[in-house]
Amino acid sequence: MTADDSGATPRDMDTEDDAVRDVPAGDPPGAGDEGDENNIAVRLEQLILGADRRYTPFQAARGAGVSMDLAARFWRAMGFADIGQVKALTEADVLALRRLAGLVEAGLLSEAMAIQVARSTGQTTARLADWQIDSFLEGLTEPQDSGLTRTEITYPLVELLLPELEEFLVYVWRRQLAAATGRVVRAQDDAEMVDRRLAVGFADLVGFTRLTRRLEEEELGELVEAFETTCSDLVAAHGGRLIKTLGDEVLFAADDAGIAAEIGLRLIETMAHDETMPELRVGIAFGTVTTRMGDVFGTTVNLASRLTSIAPKDTVLVDQAFAEELGRIGDAPVSEADAAAAEKAAEEGTGAPPPTYRFALQPMWQRPVRGLGVVEPWLLSRRD
Repeated sequence: MTADDSGATPRDMDTEDDAVRDVPAGDPPGAGDEGDENNIAVRLEQLILGADRRYTPFQAARGAGVSMDLAARFWRAMGFADIGQVKALTEADVLALRRLAGLVEAGLLSEAMAIQVARSTGQTTARLADWQIDSFLEGLTEPQDSGLTRTEITYPLVELLLPELEEFLVYVWRRQLAAATGRVVRAQDDAEMVDRRLAVGFADLVGFTRLTRRLEEEELGELVEAFETTCSDLVAAHGGRLIKTLGDEVLFAADDAGIAAEIGLRLIETMAHDETMPELRVGIAFGTVTTRMGDVFGTTVNLASRLTSIAPKDTVLVDQAFAEELGRIGDAPVSEADAAAAEKAAEEGTGAPPPTYRFALQPMWQRPVRGLGVVEPWLLSRRD
């Protein structure tokens, strides 16, 4: 979309001429050449959007009652390309602009927040759409024995899947929204809603760069998918949140240090039993974290990343704050010497039964870490 509407003359919404052409939304000007593939692309677009292209960006902005500048900012935030003044938009585009602008006018969102909503939604759904096409539809639209081409198979397949995928998307979004809202409500004060104390962990495949030179592209893709799937399932199953995946690395977070410790060790144990996977290393830190658009930032995140980079193969390293938090909640002894003394006293009948700890912590060597000063990592393991 273009934000330059200076000197533009509003056109009648049903007028077509050389300056106002029909092209698929998001395609650059000149992409409206005739041809079988273009025709099926237009039909698919109409099927998915549920409407024909009727408006230029200027007309859509005018219909929504917003300036062309604001409309362009919304569209760019959602991840849509500038297309000039071509007839590429539908009633749904007008309605979306009107809704976002209405939230701003009603004072429910600031203009900056509305743009952030558009950006976060656009980025998330763009990745989802790309994954569904690349990994899902591509496999289902392989040429069949009937002699139909992939193009001929795609339309009826999308027609069947579209309503089911849409319903499922809304269901998952509502579930995730309910979970996120619950975490905010449980926060102790308003400051915790933005700057929260979390356990943040990275899990990193060792030697991934060497693998990229040795494996075929398809094999590498399968390995990365298996790694991400395993991490996603384990993090979710044990009460954590997968923040993002970075190919050979995943970033996760948990409100509770005990949950994060369990996730870190489970990841190591699970990958160690998979002969197709390289070794793994995990680093976890605990502290104040800033959350923005589903991501996490701050010194705690940086420290977790540094711990991961120095962790030996198939181990979990944690920082001092994480070790202290495990001791505070009773998942690990504050002092191994005190724990051993308590166990001995219990065995001799001179003391109360000792607490049952889930994890053990072993202090490692202190070392300077660039930008973070001297760090004392702790080796996390299960307690015998």
